[in-house]
Amino acid sequence: MKMSFINFAKSATSLSLYLAFTAALACSCAKGDPKEGADKEATAAPNPVVEIITSKGSIQVELNREKAPISVANFLSYVADKHYDGTIFHRVIKDFMIQGGGFANGEVAAQKKSKEPIKNEAKTSGLSNMRGTISMARTNSPDSATAQFFINVLDNKNLDAGGFSPDGYAVFGKVIAGMDTVDKIRAVKTGTMQMKTTGGLAPMQNAPLEPVVIESISLKK
Repeated sequence: MKMSFINFAKSATSLSLYLAFTAALACSCAKGDPKEGADKEATAAPNPVVEIITSKGSIQVELNREKAPISVANFLSYVADKHYDGTIFHRVIKDFMIQGGGFANGEVAAQKKSKEPIKNEAKTSGLSNMRGTISMARTNSPDSATAQFFINVLDNKNLDAGGFSPDGYAVFGKVIAGMDTVDKIRAVKTGTMQMKTTGGLAPMQNAPLEPVVIESISLKK
């Protein structure tokens, strides 16, 4: 089974509705009264903010739906489904990133079923993998991201399009509170742990030796 470096999205109805809404907003300044366009822009909903409650503390993340609408809609669909509740940060590299959202906590962590993969927005968003940003995890295939995400703990511009990978890894938000929690997670002891993947039991490197649990992710606004 092919595992991701940073891995693992059919947000069918919700994604379609969200993209339609985004397209409508984008057209508001095309023609007509400039004041009307300004009024619409002023009343546009703010960026969503989610709170990630972990066994190490809380993290608040502002999602950039203007520059990464597909990734944000996808992530929020998993939040709405409570997919992330009870999952773990299964891959932690102290001077790189913390990755989670794909494995359920348990005596043996087990990979959760995900939706269809989404389009990689790394080339079009203009967002960079800097410390505190949240990005979609994927396999070597550019358009393979589903549920898993990672938070950069250092500036990792080599993950942008044209760097480590020509297609890059798509940033879709940033931590606005709780980087102290992120730093607590990055400091945990790690090693190789057996986990149950969709292809069977497999050793996973850089796994916390004691589970770092994502208790819940919820939309704050």
